[in-house]
Amino acid sequence: MSDPVASKSGSLCMYMKNHPDTLVSYVKYFGKVEDSVLTAEMSSIDSKGMTLLYKLESGPLNTIRVPFNPLLSGYDHVKPRLLSMKAEALEGLGMLKAPQLTTFRFPPKAAMTPFVFLAYFYLLSPPPPGTTFLSIPVTTLDAFFSPAHAFRHLTGLGFSFRTLSAIICAIHGAEGLYTWSLCRRFVKATVVTAAYVGCTVLFGFHIWKDLKRRVQEKRMENVAK
Repeated sequence: MSDPVASKSGSLCMYMKNHPDTLVSYVKYFGKVEDSVLTAEMSSIDSKGMTLLYKLESGPLNTIRVPFNPLLSGYDHVKPRLLSMKAEALEGLGMLKAPQLTTFRFPPKAAMTPFVFLAYFYLLSPPPPGTTFLSIPVTTLDAFFSPAHAFRHLTGLGFSFRTLSAIICAIHGAEGLYTWSLCRRFVKATVVTAAYVGCTVLFGFHIWKDLKRRVQEKRMENVAK
């Protein structure tokens, strides 16, 4: 199967000749070239990365390969990715201020987290047969949790309530720390930081993924100005 980006490499390289400063920023940031770069050009591009030629103030022409992570899935994703990488490079080189968010946004998908938790505990930590709870008949509870016991018997997966709770708390605690590290860089208000960290601990990865998405949107806006 042909590479959808490599087939357009010639036209993309021609287009990028009009953006030499962007190519120089790619070389310096992604190529980790600390010396003064005089010129840079793109010699090829495909779904896995781009090859750049550059010249320093002294010395011959050099070549670096800048990989794409994740890989490009199609030609339509080339321009957004290159703009995103431009913003990242300029920010990393200190030529563009890091985006600063002043508001909190709750992603709708995060509202599903409590239901996911219930599913985890239902399937992985059901009470043993014969358990009583309030005034609910034992037979009713056993019937309700029988699919969960069948799942555990079939897969061999299962944890005690305390163990599963500890695992989930550890994961969400780590995600909360990661969100806090993002907020230190990209969130201006303390209250907003607290909202992001707290909601990440409660609702998980949807919160920090949306935070990163908002940062990326802001970057793109800054680059487009």
